[in-house]
Amino acid sequence: MATATCAPSVAVPCEDRRISKSKRALRGALIALLEERGFDAVTVNDLCERADLTRGTFYNHFRDKEHLLADLEDEVMADVDALQGRMHDVSLADMLAYRVAGRPLPLLVELFDYLRAQGDFLHAVLGPGGDASFGPRLREAVCENLVQNILHEKYRDNPTPFVEYYVAFYAAAYLGIIARWIERGCPETSEDMARIAMRLFFIKPGESIEL
Repeated sequence: MATATCAPSVAVPCEDRRISKSKRALRGALIALLEERGFDAVTVNDLCERADLTRGTFYNHFRDKEHLLADLEDEVMADVDALQGRMHDVSLADMLAYRVAGRPLPLLVELFDYLRAQGDFLHAVLGPGGDASFGPRLREAVCENLVQNILHEKYRDNPTPFVEYYVAFYAAAYLGIIARWIERGCPETSEDMARIAMRLFFIKPGESIEL
């Protein structure tokens, strides 16, 4: 009896599924090892053993552990960039309208939904054993662009030092919100986090800090 094989028309999808399965296994292995040992102490052998894959399978897809980490980070950044493109349509008036209505900005809810879905990876890579360079990338892509977009039009392209520091201040604060939420295991809903993010942007000194 002939051995069953994938027909030529479906050979690529079969291969794609194998690649995706291997990559998911390596992603899970990397997350676990980052949490346990930190990236510097992780080896390719460790990753293969934890993912139950051969070194040959690993090297079919990645040059080294740095390549694997960069690939996973780039996937997150590509998704964030897609959201970032829509942030250009968000204005201060939009934020104020949703705030007055007591509703979270839908794009912020979507952002926190995505961050929750990536929570295990973000917890590991933003943690002490992760990649110190990834936080600034996330801050620039998400936080700085969001703050820039909700500035009044006359300040958006203003190169003065105070405006630059203003954007840097709020961008760092928003990254802190994200990092803290992920560190705590994302206990609040995405809707609540969107409301918190909006409330913190508009809060004034001396005001109540209740949501």
